[in-house]
Amino acid sequence: MARRPGNTLEKWEVALVKAMLPKKYVPQDIQAYFSRPTRSINHARISEIRDGTKHKGIKAASEDELDNFLEAWPDIDPKTGLHLQGDELLVKAREAMIAAVHTFNSAGLYFRAELFIVTSVIAWTYLLHAYYKREGIDYRHKRGGAVEKTPTGAEKYWELGQCLAHGRCPLEKGAINNLKFLIEIRHEIEHRSTNRIDDALSAKLQACCINFNDAIKIFFGKEFALEKRLPIALQFVTFDGAQRSSLIGGELPPNIATAMDNFHDRLTEDEQRDPKFRYRVAFVPKISGKASKADLAVEFIKPGSPEAEAVERVLLKEVERPNYLPSEVVAKARVAGYPTFNMHEHTLLSKQLEARKSGKGYGVQVAKTWYWYENWLEKVIEKLAEGWTRY
Repeated sequence: MARRPGNTLEKWEVALVKAMLPKKYVPQDIQAYFSRPTRSINHARISEIRDGTKHKGIKAASEDELDNFLEAWPDIDPKTGLHLQGDELLVKAREAMIAAVHTFNSAGLYFRAELFIVTSVIAWTYLLHAYYKREGIDYRHKRGGAVEKTPTGAEKYWELGQCLAHGRCPLEKGAINNLKFLIEIRHEIEHRSTNRIDDALSAKLQACCINFNDAIKIFFGKEFALEKRLPIALQFVTFDGAQRSSLIGGELPPNIATAMDNFHDRLTEDEQRDPKFRYRVAFVPKISGKASKADLAVEFIKPGSPEAEAVERVLLKEVERPNYLPSEVVAKARVAGYPTFNMHEHTLLSKQLEARKSGKGYGVQVAKTWYWYENWLEKVIEKLAEGWTRY
C-alpha cells in the first residue's frame, strides 16, 4: 500500500488517547488500538501525547466516547482491514462504486446510465478526498483564507471537478477526460427526462470502472481492489444489427448528443482512443477443442498476437463505424463508378427504402445532422448496380 511517511493520529484519536492515559494504559497497549492494516502508528506518537510535547490544545474524550470506542473496537471491515471511521472516505468510495455497478447491472431498470454516472461521481469524489487527505492537501473551499461553510455550518469540500483541476491530481489524462465527460453528461441529464442512453455511453462507463479500480490499487493498495466484489454480468441474448438498434431505444436526446459531440471535438484522436477515456471490448462466440476450456466465456489474449489483431478488426468495424454526410455518400458512389448519381437521387432512394426508419441501422442523427453508416453506402452501391434510377 502507498503510505504517507510519518503516519499520524487524527484529532478524534488523540482525544481518545488522552482519555486512555489516566487509566494506566501504557503507550504500547494504546498503540495497538490505533494501528491497523492501512496505517502503522509508532508508540512514540503516544508518548508525545502523554508527555505533552504535542497536541496540547486537544481535549480528552469523554467517558462515554471512550466506552463507545472500546465497545466498537476493532470496528474494521474483515475483508479489507479498513477502519469504518478512520478510513471512512475510502470505505465510502468503494461502496459508492460497488453500488453504481450493481445498479447498472440490475435487470429491469430503464435509466441505468444516469444512475451509474451520479453514483460513480460520488465514488470518485470520496476517493480523491481520501488521497488528498493522506497527502496533506487541504481539499476544503476557501474564500479570503477562511473555510467556506454551508448554511447549516458544515465545511464545504471540493466537488469532483475541483479535485480534477488541482495541480497535484494523481490521475492520468485519459482518466481525467473520462470523468470530465461524465460530469458534463451529468449536468445535461439533471432534472431532464432522457431516452435510453446506456448503449451510447457504455464504453465511457466501462473505462470509469476500470480507472477507479486501477486508481484504488495504485494509490491505496491491491487489497482494496473491487474484482472480488463485482462478478461478471451475464446476458440472455446475442445481438445482430437490428437487435442492437432496438435496444438503444431511439435516437439520443439532442442535448446529450450535442454535449457528447462538443466534448469529443475538444480531444485529439489519440485522447479519444485512450482506453482510460473509453474502454471497449468485443464479445465473440468461443469454441474450444479442449474440454478444460470449453466453458470459458471470456478469454484474455496477448496484445500484438494474431488473435488481438482479429479483435481489433472487429472493434474497428462494429464500434468505430465510419459515418458520412449525404454529400459524401454521393461522392463515394460516383468514385465507385456511378458518375451521374446526385443528391436528389440519393434523397429519393433513401425515402424509397425508408432508410432513416428506426431499427434499420443505416445511420444516426446527431443534433440536427443526419450521418449515414458504411452499410448504407454499400446499400446505395448495391441498388445502383442493380440498375436503380429515379425513373
